[in-house]
Order: sequence, then structure tokens, then C-alpha cells
Amino acid sequence: MSRTGLSLRLSLFYAALFGVIGVQMPFWPLYLTDKGLDPAQIGQLLAASYFIKIILNPVAGHVVDRRGEQRTALLLFSGVAVLASLLFAPARGFAALLTVTLLAAASFSALIPVSDNLTMQSALRHDLDYGRIRLWGSLAFIATSMLGGRWLLDAPRWTILAAIVAGQALTFLAVWPLPHERQARTEPGPPRLSLRPLLRNPSFPLFLAATSLIQVSHMTYYGFATLHWRSAGLSGTVIGALWAEGVIAEVLLFAFGRRLVSRFGPPLLIGAGGLAGALRWCVLGLTTDPLALAGVQFLHAFTFGATHLGAMHYIARNAPPALSARAQGLYAAVANGMVPGLAMLAAGPLYQAWGGRAFLAMSLLAACGLGLAWRLCRHAAPSAAPVKV
Repeated sequence: MSRTGLSLRLSLFYAALFGVIGVQMPFWPLYLTDKGLDPAQIGQLLAASYFIKIILNPVAGHVVDRRGEQRTALLLFSGVAVLASLLFAPARGFAALLTVTLLAAASFSALIPVSDNLTMQSALRHDLDYGRIRLWGSLAFIATSMLGGRWLLDAPRWTILAAIVAGQALTFLAVWPLPHERQARTEPGPPRLSLRPLLRNPSFPLFLAATSLIQVSHMTYYGFATLHWRSAGLSGTVIGALWAEGVIAEVLLFAFGRRLVSRFGPPLLIGAGGLAGALRWCVLGLTTDPLALAGVQFLHAFTFGATHLGAMHYIARNAPPALSARAQGLYAAVANGMVPGLAMLAAGPLYQAWGGRAFLAMSLLAACGLGLAWRLCRHAAPSAAPVKV
């Protein structure tokens, strides 16, 4: 398979995957509101979708490391995600919605670390640019969030679920052309879910803590920005455009990602995410003026984009190849699972009590992440060889 063909297949998969997230992230709370849930209950359901990653993602990474079959795992998870999401339609009441949420989130969330592992391994072997592949997912997020702002806000709420299920079906189809990048299997013998080789390095827990705080600072934004802006009188078109603006900035950063990583290194990119978050969430906590919001939404390029890019390259440089999927799974379980889940449990009651000022607490978390990223820069081994991906 040519490098261009391989990049195209991976890019199409990311487009399908993040097209789903472009509908789910901004508009899913509206669907749950239509199901009769209040902000605290919505926060609990969203938190549950993060908590399930704590168990599933490391296990998925362990299995992929031992078997070296990312594509098979992606087929399984994407197929289950479609079937699980269909169960939201008949679900009634908090308990039923929680059960379905756990099943749907367990399958769909595992797609991201496994696909990132497949893409990074392909990038290492075939000299591909991870950032330029991943940006197609961000472009799809822009398209679906803008279309969602234009059509879904004023349509019957069931159309939100229908759009998500359709996108997940496309994701399942997009897995089939992906490459069989069989990596070296780990040691023979009985399965062992050992994370000690990763955690023995003192900088790896520091990396997890820094990225977790910066990623977790997005929780009020992900869970309640659309509800907050809608209650402030912003139109669906403006809300969709605000979400899209942030991801457009993220796309531009990914387009130059290889150059940025080579110039600054992963720890500095992570620190840039913390600095940007401290400013961005402060502004969102103080105003709903569309011009002010538009002025800081471009910082999503750093709060998410630079942090994510730095994290992917940090893992590629520091995790042994035989543990690469496990490292991705551990990162996803902690930085995108356990810590965000705890924060989302607090975000619902916090937003219910404080409204938009809940963003100010997120600003403090980002600032703490910046401090830890600075320490990570000082702990980074000067002899670490950069990886060309």
C-alpha cells in the first residue's frame, strides 16, 4: 500500500469517527434534557461515560499489545457502538439511560486510543505525519457541529440520536479498509496487565498529571457550553460557529504539528495548552458576548490541540514499542477517563449552582496543569531522541 493510500484510509476513518463526536459533544446534553434529565443528572451520565474508560481502555490496550491486531479491535468496538446507541431510543428513566450510556461509551471510547496507536505505529513505519492525518477528524467535527447548529437545535430531539447512529455506522464501514499493522507481540506466557515498566519512569506519572489537568479543564465546556450559550440567547448558528471556530484553529495547529513538535518538543506543547486554558476559561466564565467568545475560541488549538499532539508524541518517544498500546490505553483511562469523570460529576452541580462562573474553576485547573508541564520540561531527559512522525 502506498503512503498516500495509507494516509487517505486513516484520514477517512478519523473523519467518520470525529464526525460523530461533532454531533455528540455539543448536542447530546440537549437530547438528554429532552429525556427529562436535569443538569446534575446529565453531568452524572457524562461522567459515567468517562469512568468506563478507566477499565476498558487499559484492557483494550493490553489485548492489542499482546495480539497486535488493532483493526480487529476497531471492528469489534465500532460494531458494538452502533448497536448500543440504538438502545437510547427506548430507554426511559435515569437508571436505563445510565446502563445504555455505559455500554455505548465503553465501545465507542475505546476506538480513540486504539486508532491513535494504529496511526502512530503506521506513522513510525511509513514516515507519515500524524498531525495531518488527525486533522481530517477535526475538519469532520467542524462540519458536523456547524450543520448540527443549523439543523439539529430546531429539529425534533430524536434527530440528534439518529445523526449519531448514522455516523457510527459510517465509522464501522471506515474500519474495513484500514491496514493490518501487526506489531511485535509481547512476551509469551499467561496474560499480565503490567503497567510497571511505564510507571517506573518518574516523568510518566508527571506527564499523566499535567495532561489530565489540562484535559479536565474542558469538562464544563464539553458538558454545558451549548446549554449556557443557548440560555444566554445565542442562536444555533452562532453556537455551531463557536464550536467550529475552536476546531478550525485545532486543524491549523495539526497541519504544522510535525514542525512544532520538532521545534519545541512535547512537554512545551503541553504547557502551551495549560497557559491557553487558564486564559480561555476565564473569559468564558465572565461573558457570553459573541465577539469576546469568538476572540478566545481559537485557543482550542492549544488547550486541546497542542496538549493532544504533545501527549501522542510524548508516548511515542517514551513508551517501548511492545507497550505502546498499553501506554495509549493508560493515558486514555487517566487523562480522558478517570480524572474527567470525577470533574464531570462536579461540573453538573457546579454549573447548576454557579452558571457560567463554573468556567473560572476550569481556569484554575488549567493553570495547575501548566505548572506540572513546566516541571515535566525540567524532568525531560535531554538525551531522548525525537521520533519522526
